[in-house]
Amino acid sequence: MDVKTTMTRDPACCTPDMPLPAVARMMLEHDCGEIPVVDDRESRRPIGVVTDRDITVRVVAQGLDALSHKARDCMTAPCITVGSEASLIECCELMEREKIRRVPVVDSLGRLCGIVALADVAVHAGKRATLDVVREVSLAAGAVAVHETRAT
Repeated sequence: MDVKTTMTRDPACCTPDMPLPAVARMMLEHDCGEIPVVDDRESRRPIGVVTDRDITVRVVAQGLDALSHKARDCMTAPCITVGSEASLIECCELMEREKIRRVPVVDSLGRLCGIVALADVAVHAGKRATLDVVREVSLAAGAVAVHETRAT
């Protein structure tokens, strides 16, 4: 199975100058936790992503005014992407290696054309592959510390 058949096509995206409240509204409207940031609407080349956690940790928790900040102020960059021709296994390996829950998909010209989330993996991959990805992604530094604390 390839990424093209599992991805969510034509995902919502924003530019670096989009105000954070508009980015958050996009997340609400599209029921998602990540908005890819593209260099401009025409080229649609991903340069970063804004997650709900990025907004919370990098802006709100720092006591900054979210109303006066833009996507560029809290986006995660550079953007890790997967090609649309990649296999789902390759995509899962990338998610595991990079400890990411979602990965933007680019076409042969580097333009945003989709996104693969853990939920897509759960629906389209086998149980073992899903378990492996969820385990590896969840073993990010913070998750390891929480797990170790609970285990002792």
